[in-house]
Amino acid sequence: MEKYEWRQSADGSLTLYSKEYEECYHSVKDGALTEALKKHVEPAFELTSKPHLRILDICFGLGFNTLATLYHFSKQKRVKSLEIFSPELDATLLKTLPSFPYPKPLEPFVPVISRLIEHGKYEASNISIELRVMDAREYIKTLHDIDIVYQDAFSPKKNPSLWTVEYFQDLYTITDENMILTTYSIATPVRMALAEAGFMVYERSVKGVKKITIASKKSLPLLAIDMKAKAKRSTSKPLRDRE
Repeated sequence: MEKYEWRQSADGSLTLYSKEYEECYHSVKDGALTEALKKHVEPAFELTSKPHLRILDICFGLGFNTLATLYHFSKQKRVKSLEIFSPELDATLLKTLPSFPYPKPLEPFVPVISRLIEHGKYEASNISIELRVMDAREYIKTLHDIDIVYQDAFSPKKNPSLWTVEYFQDLYTITDENMILTTYSIATPVRMALAEAGFMVYERSVKGVKKITIASKKSLPLLAIDMKAKAKRSTSKPLRDRE
């Protein structure tokens, strides 16, 4: 674990600090489990009406978003089945996860982690999960008809390639017309990149955590961000792939 350091988060769940990216995998102020549920899983499930969901978890990291999805799925009745797809570059990190001290609500689903790491797949009667050790930009090109994207990569300052206009254009191509994208980032360059890629951009206030950004291809009953007006007022620019 020389690449990582333990961090206690506000809700009592543990996360890790990456020395390589110089960031924590989760907001220690919001809490690791709270962030996964409140910023990604619960908003995404609330804003979609489909009984079968194809979810892209960018990136797998400590597995909180995927495990929190399984936890939430087990507590609700509307969504009947799930497919989850997730890339992760750090194979060393993945090998440590079976012994990671996950919070109590996620403990029943921890055996899924071991199965994924060993086989790259987990299958149940109404759940399918795929974990690939590869670059996320390449992985997403293999997917189609994605309903939900958890955009949860390290920040644009630390991992800019997963926040560019071109990256979001690739996401636009592989997502369903009724898709929902959730992300913790409310940075103007991120929102501008989403808008330039063709998404409608919304802000959502979530009780107990920081505001989040929601993106979609259709109108949602949320606070819409006027990106044309913002672009005129702002000196910020969307991130782009380097030529």
